[in-house]
Amino acid sequence: MNKPALKLAIIGGGSSYTPELVEGIINRIERLPVREIHFVDVESGREKMAIIEALTRRMIARAGVEIDIKASFDRRAAITGADFVLTQFRVGGLQARANDERIPLKYGVIGQETTGPGGFAKALRTIPVILDICRDIEELAPDAWLLNFTNPAGLVTEAVNKFTKVKAIGLCNVPVSMRMMIAEMMECTPEELSLECAGLNHLLWAHRAWIDGKDVTDEVLQKVGDGATYTMKNISEEPWDPEFLKALGAIPCPYHRYFYQTDAMLAEEKAAAESQGTRAEQVMETEQSLFELYKDESLATKPTELESRGGAYYSDASLNLIDSIYNDLKSLHVVNVANNGAIPNLPDDAVIECSAVVGGWGARPLAVGTLPVAISGLVAQVKAYEQLTVEAAVHGDYDKGLMALACNPLVPDISKAKLIFDDILKINHDYLPQFGRS
Repeated sequence: MNKPALKLAIIGGGSSYTPELVEGIINRIERLPVREIHFVDVESGREKMAIIEALTRRMIARAGVEIDIKASFDRRAAITGADFVLTQFRVGGLQARANDERIPLKYGVIGQETTGPGGFAKALRTIPVILDICRDIEELAPDAWLLNFTNPAGLVTEAVNKFTKVKAIGLCNVPVSMRMMIAEMMECTPEELSLECAGLNHLLWAHRAWIDGKDVTDEVLQKVGDGATYTMKNISEEPWDPEFLKALGAIPCPYHRYFYQTDAMLAEEKAAAESQGTRAEQVMETEQSLFELYKDESLATKPTELESRGGAYYSDASLNLIDSIYNDLKSLHVVNVANNGAIPNLPDDAVIECSAVVGGWGARPLAVGTLPVAISGLVAQVKAYEQLTVEAAVHGDYDKGLMALACNPLVPDISKAKLIFDDILKINHDYLPQFGRS
């Protein structure tokens, strides 16, 4: 029985990550018969999307596959009839991210794009837009799956689940990166390694690691404590305390450094901001170089320089998920989905990041059981921050926003929370109409 061909709508098609996604589609064309890719972006991204469209056409021609490529600013046309809608957009562009990093640093608070006040600001800008996209999906492609890669992925997916009927799964490259790094330090293939993952987006733990059925969790923790490479390109590799890791008993994701080593990470951020710029300011330069490469009419493959942008394994995370849904593989993935009892410590409708079985029905989280006290307190605090942030973003509620920041473990003082929030509202005025005159 021949399965129907696929239409993919890519919201944020002008992203520098897109060539990696296109490469992944080409490599899986036998399993995923994509007939159409429709890129869509905002008018301010016109030049970048034109460059991406041209490069994509060269990549498709070189591979000799038949895929209809479209690029427009008509989101409704892109979504109409789509089987999968992939969201990878950034409201306000990299300048907004740079602001998200600079504002907290001004008050001696971690300035990072997805955790702390930076992630809060990004969520306030992003959630109204994703809900607007979902209204189009409900009308024009009600059977489509929304795969959200837009950060903060857990927060955005929670908003979609609570306020729309869209079939949505959030995904992130961090779990895939953890798997690849742990496999490398354990000198095994990623396929030989099994991880039991549970937590929240960018607050994920691998609670157990197995190789060929043998529990190697303690060995992994020892290697990480001894200095094995274990971080993302956008996170400074602050060394882990071996005694702390032993006491923790679970493998933290690289983003945990912000929560467990706040002083050192803040000092590194301040020094970097003064010398070479924040991460966003550095990425601006990287992106400029990448798009100059993309313009080259002789380029018809994903350039190796894209690896310096970060976001490694984005293609694998998203397209393996599509493969599992489309071909009903019932395979394991780490995704952002509604809890539904997987972690008893949290509400059923809270979005968690965890190992899940993915098939034609979507993602079903694997039961984790009650989280240990050493972990559950931090998870509960961050989830409270996330729930309040969603309410603030949807309703433009200043009080909920202030309490969200007060609950965030990376915001040390109410007075700083108010100053940061007021600066966020002021500098993001054009992107936050829901807050009116706040």
